Amino acid sequence: MRGARRIVILTGAGISAESGISTFRDPDGVWSRYDLNEVATPDGFRRNPELVQAFYNARRSALRKVEPNAAHLALARLESQMDTCIVTQNVDDLHERAGSRDVLHMHGELSGALCGNCGHRWPAGGDISCGDKCPVCKCCRVRPDVVWFGEMPYHTQRIDELVAAADIFAAIGTSGEVSPANSLVFDAADAGARTIEFNLVETIITHAFSEARRGPAGEIVPRWVDELLGY
Repeated sequence: MRGARRIVILTGAGISAESGISTFRDPDGVWSRYDLNEVATPDGFRRNPELVQAFYNARRSALRKVEPNAAHLALARLESQMDTCIVTQNVDDLHERAGSRDVLHMHGELSGALCGNCGHRWPAGGDISCGDKCPVCKCCRVRPDVVWFGEMPYHTQRIDELVAAADIFAAIGTSGEVSPANSLVFDAADAGARTIEFNLVETIITHAFSEARRGPAGEIVPRWVDELLGY
């Protein structure tokens, strides 16, 4: 590997599922109970903003009742001792609550609010309602600061730069079905990084990784971090 180890870790719904947060694509996941076109698209928000706000308010309430698990804590420990950045598809704050500081949320943050008029973003702090006003333009088009289907993920340029410079690229609990996150392993491999997948099962992009480890993230990720840190 090239010089000092620079590590980029992509995390998906699987890592937070072990804390009790529902995944999206599993048979009993979120999209089996809700129509994504109604609660996760700009058109859905325009049609029924009350429904969308209630959906995300409920998710914020559920998030406040769960805690980071052993995998989140292990990654925070890794970051404290090695050059590590976490790129997450998750909108929860479990990485931050575990102690990680360098976290890029590709799909936004559940705790944030976004003005649909001027684009201003700010911490929501609690529930968002249809009557809330943007603190900058005073418009009542406040929505959750999450990336919906059909919208561009956040931090794409920075993520591309980090992946291109990584010595190790790891994906934890990702389905491999969501673009552009599912292309990052190919970019990392092309740049010469060691690539490793952590998941309960084989995914549609497992073949792109140089190594794969199977099992609950809360068990296999701490063991891997111990290996990296020489424990």
